[in-house]
Amino acid sequence: MSAESSSMSGTANPELSRRSGAVRTVIRLSLLTARGGASRSTLVLPVVAFALTTALLLIVLAGALSFFRWQDSMAGIYQCLAAIAVALLAVPLLALGGSAARLSARRRDDKLSTLRLLGATPATVGAMTVLESSVLAVAGAIIGVLGYLVLIPLVGLIPFRGEALGAGALWLHPVVIAAVVLGVGLLSVCSAAIGLRRVNISPLGVRTRQNPPKVAVIRIVIGIVVVVAVYLAMSALPAAGSAMGIAAVFLIGFGGTIAVLNLMGPAVIRLLARGQWKRARTPVALLASRNILESPKAAWRQVSGVAMTSFMAVFGGLGLALVDTAGGSSAGVSGSDAHLYADMRTGVMITLVISFLMVACSVGVNQASNILDRAELLVSLDRLGAPRQVLEAARSRAVMSPLRIISFGSALLAGIVVFPLTALSLLMNPLTLVTVLATLLGGVLLVWLSLKATTPIVSTVLANPERF
Repeated sequence: MSAESSSMSGTANPELSRRSGAVRTVIRLSLLTARGGASRSTLVLPVVAFALTTALLLIVLAGALSFFRWQDSMAGIYQCLAAIAVALLAVPLLALGGSAARLSARRRDDKLSTLRLLGATPATVGAMTVLESSVLAVAGAIIGVLGYLVLIPLVGLIPFRGEALGAGALWLHPVVIAAVVLGVGLLSVCSAAIGLRRVNISPLGVRTRQNPPKVAVIRIVIGIVVVVAVYLAMSALPAAGSAMGIAAVFLIGFGGTIAVLNLMGPAVIRLLARGQWKRARTPVALLASRNILESPKAAWRQVSGVAMTSFMAVFGGLGLALVDTAGGSSAGVSGSDAHLYADMRTGVMITLVISFLMVACSVGVNQASNILDRAELLVSLDRLGAPRQVLEAARSRAVMSPLRIISFGSALLAGIVVFPLTALSLLMNPLTLVTVLATLLGGVLLVWLSLKATTPIVSTVLANPERF
């Protein structure tokens, strides 16, 4: 009887073990996700960012592709301008999507590392991560598609070549829309998988924050090499020949430069913060520099939108200056040339408006997310007696200090890249300088307003520490 019982238990135990393991995982997940306001916020924030990213990306693609239906003598110029617009906007929008995928990464890592410490297998944690990330991304992308459909009639009213584009020219093929949604989902899954590697390797280190994310200085070296390569490519642009070849150089060159700007940013911010930390003489300076050094990538996400808009402002200012100069020297032009000048001005304004929408979303969402991710530290400092004014001043300095250097540095980088294509007089044209300065001031103002707008979230965190 005993042997039979032992035999039966031996055959049944694996199945029972698997079932009990699944039950334990579900219980752990339900306990860890039932976190009240913080969890709801960390779910809503990425969805909002994914929605805006998808909507703007679809609108940019639709507008650019609409130019390729023209086949006359002026079509090549419009297609080159469309390629420049896509290069300047698509990469920052994808970067915004990447930021959305990493929103609240600290909180997600804490949750997953706790599951690992409670006995969850790497496969279980991986499945949960992919499921959570993909659901949020796809939900946001679907909302973004709906936003794109709603905005099509309004965007179709924008005039090009003397008449409105029309909503019909902006309808994308369902396959293109599905590809964008799928791409946003894959972007989120890849970002989650990268973060998952840290959790599976050292769950205790992640949970106790003993292994802060590293940022290699090699990023700066790679960035410099790419910028030099783009500069040389722009210098040899006349040899490109066809309009499609020129458009390809613009797309790869400008898009690649913005991509390496996103690569170099965290490393540059880390170097700046280390210098500030060594020279810190006040609690505000010390807290601000330590805040940046804890996660330079998170600090970069706070200012990356303004940095990329500053980069685009140089091209926008040059475009406006070029149109103004050409229009002034060609008084009385009519027909297609007059339409081209007007359309270039319209395109520049659209690019700047979209970039500011991107900045507003990036800054607002990242600021709110940063507060939620650092809720435990804020509560601890508050309980230790740190004045509220010191906490707010440190939070503001951790953002505004690198912002000033990064924004001007981005504009300088854009000037270096575009220098082979233009005259110094255009770069120093008052219209160019005013456009760049106005964009910088507008970006800084947006960041400052977002800091003030998210102050109530800090008050909520400090007033209800048990919810976070």
